[in-house]
Amino acid sequence: MAQNDLLTELATRPLCCDGAMGTQLLARGLKGGKCGMLWNVDRTSDVREIHEAYRSAGADLVTTNSFGGSRFTLDRHGLADRADELNRAAAEIARVPAGETGWVLGDVGPFGDFLQPLGETTPDQLRDIFRQQIEALLAGGADAILLETMSDPAEAVIGIEAAKACETSVPAIVTYAFQKTASGSFRTMMGTTVDEAIQRAADSGAQIIGANCGTRLNLNDYVELAKQIVAVAGHAYVMIQPNAGRPHTEDGRTVYDATPEQMAMTTSQLLSSGVRIVGGCCGTTAEHLVAISRALKSL
Repeated sequence: MAQNDLLTELATRPLCCDGAMGTQLLARGLKGGKCGMLWNVDRTSDVREIHEAYRSAGADLVTTNSFGGSRFTLDRHGLADRADELNRAAAEIARVPAGETGWVLGDVGPFGDFLQPLGETTPDQLRDIFRQQIEALLAGGADAILLETMSDPAEAVIGIEAAKACETSVPAIVTYAFQKTASGSFRTMMGTTVDEAIQRAADSGAQIIGANCGTRLNLNDYVELAKQIVAVAGHAYVMIQPNAGRPHTEDGRTVYDATPEQMAMTTSQLLSSGVRIVGGCCGTTAEHLVAISRALKSL
């Protein structure tokens, strides 16, 4: 575990989170549609090297390779019975480069379906699904639980409840994926406004709240979104992880072309807006993280 408490540290200084995992695995040979979490046991050194590169770039927070780690999601790959193993391994791998001076964020992504009445999964079933994953991440050494890329506040709230049910005092973090509508407002895929999404998470006990991903957002959009989140976050710290610019397609490939310098400028703007943790999402690399970290630590 980390030597210092994450929330106590945030009270004294802003922190740098790491960058993309999925695009880094793809760059190392993961085939589209395959389960990247298998690399936690089959190609451990590759996953560790990604963590080490971000840590060396200046990341204080290391995010586990467990985004699709619920047994519901793993079942699509025939791996539901390995959920405990793969999640615990994800945290154990991240724990090494994080060391005593860094913090491991146990990554929990959306479970991959809809709650009733839109889907068949009940809140109790989802709570149990999340709790299993969270327990394994904590057993592997996670310092906090990150519920990221959320669209449905109800799902985020159940994730927070599952984390609290694990009888642990580690912080619960919730970040949503927002899109910009034609009218210029920000909403999740479920149509939820910034105010409602952030308030639901805060009222349920999330100590850190924010946004990540957002495939149609440019860097200026993230700054505007951050201001809206800070305005309603209350006592919760705010965390923003932009993609490396708005993606586009070149020769059949998805390309993110924001430069490290652009990410550094965005970092300064985010911090001035009241954001306390800055990292990167899709398309970000260690080079982006060097720039983000330097901008963060220069203030």
